[in-house]
Amino acid sequence: MLSAKEIRVVIIDDDEDDFFIIADHIKAIEGSWFRIDWCRNYDTAIRIIRERAYDIYFVDYRLGSHTGLDLLHAASAEDLDDPIIILTGKGNKVIDIKAMESGATDYLVKSELNIEKLERCIRYSLARAGDLKELKARKNKYRNLFETSKDAVFIADERLSLRETNRSASILFRLSNQQLTGLNLLDFIKNLNLREKVMRLAQAKKNFHDLEIEIEDAAHEKKACLLSLAFSRDNDDGPQVHGILHDISSIKKAEMANLQAHKLAMNERLMRTLAHEIRNPLNNISLSIDHFSMPLDSEEEKLALMDIMKRNCTRINHIITELLDLTKPLELTFQQHSLQEMLDESINMIRDRMNLQKVNLNKSYPGIVVSIPANRAKLVIAFTNILINAVEAMESGKGELSVKVINWPDKAVVKIADNGAGIPEEYLTKLFDPFFTLKKNGVGLGLSVSYSIIQSHNATIEVESEMKCGTSFNIVFNR
Repeated sequence: MLSAKEIRVVIIDDDEDDFFIIADHIKAIEGSWFRIDWCRNYDTAIRIIRERAYDIYFVDYRLGSHTGLDLLHAASAEDLDDPIIILTGKGNKVIDIKAMESGATDYLVKSELNIEKLERCIRYSLARAGDLKELKARKNKYRNLFETSKDAVFIADERLSLRETNRSASILFRLSNQQLTGLNLLDFIKNLNLREKVMRLAQAKKNFHDLEIEIEDAAHEKKACLLSLAFSRDNDDGPQVHGILHDISSIKKAEMANLQAHKLAMNERLMRTLAHEIRNPLNNISLSIDHFSMPLDSEEEKLALMDIMKRNCTRINHIITELLDLTKPLELTFQQHSLQEMLDESINMIRDRMNLQKVNLNKSYPGIVVSIPANRAKLVIAFTNILINAVEAMESGKGELSVKVINWPDKAVVKIADNGAGIPEEYLTKLFDPFFTLKKNGVGLGLSVSYSIIQSHNATIEVESEMKCGTSFNIVFNR
């Protein structure tokens, strides 16, 4: 069934009688609306082809000094997508073959024309032309995507020998597309382990995405890339591999620059913190020594000055110990210990603080002993630091500290919660960073040390906090 919309038809024939006969046959086709025009010479036919004026072209093989084949060649040069049907007075197999090879949609003998044959020819020709136009549009779209992609896109055979590459690939490898053709992708991967991995994946014909590799371009510059490969079914040229290389060298360089900047900032922060934290006890020691150079009133004054120096030396030593504990790798020995006992030991270590702050303690332990493999001394330190933070976050006389142990078949969970001021959301991700603190006189090492200890116990720690409602530290130990 032909379309109900107007179909524009041109008959290119220097014989007026033939025009009228063919036009009458076409007009007799039911269910369609045709606009039929006549073109009697070759030059005019060339013009209307360039103007894309019609939906279908009927062309007589004889056009004065030219032939329908000449017009087909001209239409091909103009990239005409619309169907052209060659007409001839007598059947000629040679002309038929040449016409079809030159791009004709169909070949008809005038003496054999009738309404049914023309209707079928027009219907088939328009459908075929529509399919070809859609196919061409898709091809152009994907070709455009291929050529304009910022990523290096390539087509290779099953051995990863390059068959076709886009402009970005040429830029990435610093070789022209012609030079790249025939080269093997594996030759650009200098790391033997990565090369073998890509080769194994290619041999398995299994699609993969974003495999991080390093390639070396023609100028011997190494570039970090993400490689994705997709394997298609066999075709006339054999199996095809479609690949994308996403250059992440600039991202890697930026990450390295950020890391270096972060390290410099951390070092600067460390120096400032150490200078501040150590200067105060040193000043106290220095003042005490100055007092020793003057006559002392009593033995008690001498002992008091010595006590000041001892306490401040202990303070300096404690700061240095915390720093060393933070930076050196933990090599711990583990034994089975009760979580309840370790938590009680930590609570006892901060009992004085809790009493001074008038904090109410709520413990919730299972009826059985919950034991885990642990380094008792280190884990007590980790729990103590977290408990101290909880106590100091609460208002005096209104504090509610909750310590809970949950026993699961494969996990043990410790929850330490307070009803303090809470932690702003933007600070939660920095909470375990070295030297980060929300306390006025804090060093910012306690939670960092705790985090390192908990990680060494194959455990995870998460923090939940709500402003003016409190904070909960959830520690999960895997067994």
